[in-house]
Amino acid sequence: MTGSTVEFVLVRTWKVILRVLSVPVVLIARLLTVCCGGWFEQLDRKHRIKDDWYIIPFFFSAVFKYVWSVYRGKFQFWYMFERHVARNGNQPCISYPRPLAKKGEFELETYSYRETYDIVLRLSHLLYNEYDVREGQTVALDYTNKPMFIFMWFALWNIGAVPSFLNYNAIGAPLVHSIKIANVKSVFIDPQAAGPVKETEQAIRKELPDVKLHFLTEEKVNNIIMNAESPQFLQDPKKRSPPYATDFQPACLIYTSGTTGLPKSAIMSWRKAVIGCTLFGWVLRIKNDSTVFTAMPLYHSTAALLGVCAVFSQGGCVAISNKFSASSFWKQACMTRSTHIQYVGEICRYLLHTPVSKFESQHCVKVAYGNGLRADIWQEFRERFGIEVIGEFYASTEAPFATTTFQRGDFGIGACRSYGTIINTVLSLQQTIIRVEPDDETTVYRNKKGLCEVAPPGEPGEMLMKIFMPKKPEATFQGYLGNNKATKSKVLRDVFRKGDAWYRSGDLLKSDEHGLWYFIDRMGDTFRWKSENVSAAEVEDQIMVFANYMMSAVAVVGIKVPNHEGRAGLAVLELAPQFRNLRGDVKFLNDMLESLKKSLPKYALPTFVKFVDEIEHTDNHKIKKKCYKDQVLPHGAGGDEILYWLKDSREYRPLTNSDWLEIMSGASKL
Repeated sequence: MTGSTVEFVLVRTWKVILRVLSVPVVLIARLLTVCCGGWFEQLDRKHRIKDDWYIIPFFFSAVFKYVWSVYRGKFQFWYMFERHVARNGNQPCISYPRPLAKKGEFELETYSYRETYDIVLRLSHLLYNEYDVREGQTVALDYTNKPMFIFMWFALWNIGAVPSFLNYNAIGAPLVHSIKIANVKSVFIDPQAAGPVKETEQAIRKELPDVKLHFLTEEKVNNIIMNAESPQFLQDPKKRSPPYATDFQPACLIYTSGTTGLPKSAIMSWRKAVIGCTLFGWVLRIKNDSTVFTAMPLYHSTAALLGVCAVFSQGGCVAISNKFSASSFWKQACMTRSTHIQYVGEICRYLLHTPVSKFESQHCVKVAYGNGLRADIWQEFRERFGIEVIGEFYASTEAPFATTTFQRGDFGIGACRSYGTIINTVLSLQQTIIRVEPDDETTVYRNKKGLCEVAPPGEPGEMLMKIFMPKKPEATFQGYLGNNKATKSKVLRDVFRKGDAWYRSGDLLKSDEHGLWYFIDRMGDTFRWKSENVSAAEVEDQIMVFANYMMSAVAVVGIKVPNHEGRAGLAVLELAPQFRNLRGDVKFLNDMLESLKKSLPKYALPTFVKFVDEIEHTDNHKIKKKCYKDQVLPHGAGGDEILYWLKDSREYRPLTNSDWLEIMSGASKL
């Protein structure tokens, strides 16, 4: 029997099985209801059978197709994209409200799957023949949100290169490190994002003389790739998909601040980009007639993987905003006729603070999905904007898996994982929450046998995800490129039995009696502010670089601010005795601010600063950060502390009662 015959038989057999499995859930539910009266409805309310059954048949189908693609050596996302071009060539693929000179006005651009494919092939020809991009190379993209980002990305996938998504806000040492750690050969730079690169260009050319910086003129490139007469380039499949390739190799590289400060290059494997995003798209009910609107930066995994890849996996359309704007968000959602929107918690609160607009009642959005939507505004957000479903999920850039919800009504508000009994039982073998030490949340609790314990419902613990081949963890968790130490630090061994291995999320979650999971907070020194991970250690280092001889000690923590998502940075400064006269000196703080701006992104600049006579330490000389994380605003627990706050990202000034009222009312933004 030939290989093609075997393939035909397997595919036909599987299609028959799927036809049986894919009998509509509603029909099955109605039949059971008729036959069993209210008994099935009671059972479904308790175990959410219909929700689970929606996922299970598709899961088996998707896994079978993916395993078959791995066997054939064509598991890269490019081939899935080509299939949708063949099937849905005239369907919209990318929608872009291009900003016009007049603020708040846009011109809608739409590209079908066929048009996108042809543009990508023309761009591939340009990159291959004029810029010497070759298969196997790592090529960095420093682009803002626009169709060209996706065109460049997929052109690199066609050629067989690995795209590396630079944070276009990165500047100085973090930018140089990002290029260096990924062994980047070329950087393609959007004119809109060129400022930080040009400021760092001298350092890049000095430290990385072999790296090619390409400042592209968008008009010139568009004249080529939008011209139907321009030549195209389609890579030889043997070069794009060599026989030695594996599905856990990098599909792309996405940077995360992690806990060490300098960016780490997280490996987004083909397995995660293809099968993970396909399942995610199905759970969030993204179809081939769906349009998902995102104002998240495409260099983040949220927009890149759970936006673009998840949408394209289902043959849908992704609508991208050049940047987030609360005032025009719903206008753009209306223009693109979006059925889904992506969010982070801050976006939802910003939108709630905007004046009522006619566009918020004219949109087609039924599903909003993202992470960080707080339970206190969950229903208010949904009711004001007419959103039927919230798809809160838990994921991180480097995590091998994600959790999802598809929350309707009143059940499960605030949860980031919500499935029925069947899926929860299966997932218990792969995801868990373990107990941590009560006095040190960064340390896992171990019993007398040296093993971990599952946290009972209601008790916060660290979320873990199982690594199925402990001796070959990279098959499940690829970690960070060129940073073996950071990768190993995310693997916890001997958890429930000797020799097992689990991925550490570094986050505290808790479960409830219904099996739902809720995100609590980030662990340790890393905290989240403005949807970004901030490394306290890196901020501390940069403060000490500025004032090491004037400072005895510095502690940076994330603190809660009422009505704000995440944790704002608080820098606690202990001046050296001979410089105590600088305590409360605003000029000193603003000189420090100018220094920090050169080495830190805007979101990492301390939002608050206070001076202390002595920073508390433990017996082994570690700073007691826990006592600063509960800072009371605006004037401390006793009401007599003087704090300084970062106003408009421009200057530090004493935090007054009137300032605090403006912050609480939203008149002043942190």
